[in-house]
Amino acid sequence: MIKRLGFFVLILLISFTSQAQQGWEVGGWVGASHYLGDLNTSYDLTHPKLAGGAIIRYNFNERLCLRFGANYGSVIADDKWSSNNFEKARNLNFKSHILEGLAQFEFNFLPYIHGSRDKFYTPYLFGGFSIFSFKPLAGQDTTGDGEYDNWVELQPLGTEGQFQGEEYFTVQPAFVYGFGFKIDLTVDWSVNVELSSRALFTDYLDDVSTRYPDMDDLESLRGPLAVEFSDRSGELGPTGDAGTFNIGEFGRQRGNSQNNDMFAYLGVGIVYYFGSIKCPQ
Repeated sequence: MIKRLGFFVLILLISFTSQAQQGWEVGGWVGASHYLGDLNTSYDLTHPKLAGGAIIRYNFNERLCLRFGANYGSVIADDKWSSNNFEKARNLNFKSHILEGLAQFEFNFLPYIHGSRDKFYTPYLFGGFSIFSFKPLAGQDTTGDGEYDNWVELQPLGTEGQFQGEEYFTVQPAFVYGFGFKIDLTVDWSVNVELSSRALFTDYLDDVSTRYPDMDDLESLRGPLAVEFSDRSGELGPTGDAGTFNIGEFGRQRGNSQNNDMFAYLGVGIVYYFGSIKCPQ
């Protein structure tokens, strides 16, 4: 650990000794957002949603940058897309819009200088923190056409038996990490292609984490709507002579609280450089 920390400090010192480039970049990006969690345990990547954001970056030099950003995206998942029999029977779904602000440090693998004939591209790594807001909604098919036409907010329902006032927070911090590639188009304009992921401190991005609550207690505490959205397995229809079958027994696993949810962005950005090119020291 000490050797790794020393190596990282050495990289920073080397980065700050080169002063060939300093200045701001401003731009934006568009791309796709995706979710992994209790309603997508098989890493299914076939349901991306549109995302985008703003980029504000300060270049300390040709190696090290500080970036700020504001991003907007959405995520969606549905148990009916799963190949797991239990998840199919669970029959939960959700979607959520995500609004995020972030700050991250970026390290260029190669010396990168705007306008240079030789140093006009580089792969880069980054890490930092973000604050994001979300609001999980569950869809209902009220017309029977197979499409969700009514969406209900889940957090106020306490679907896993949370007491009133003890619901999960819908504003959360996250670790930001990923990698990208930047290349100049002109002296001032460049293209950034980036894969950026979030390690969350919450497992409730999808409103699913632990176990089914006692449905009688949930109904007395939150009402029948909370019971309906806590266990939706009965919506799949009757099963044999027993009629409608609900799997939501008290204490039965509903999600996996050992692994927090995550979301990621894949995007392409265009940025404009306002800085100056300085002579190396």
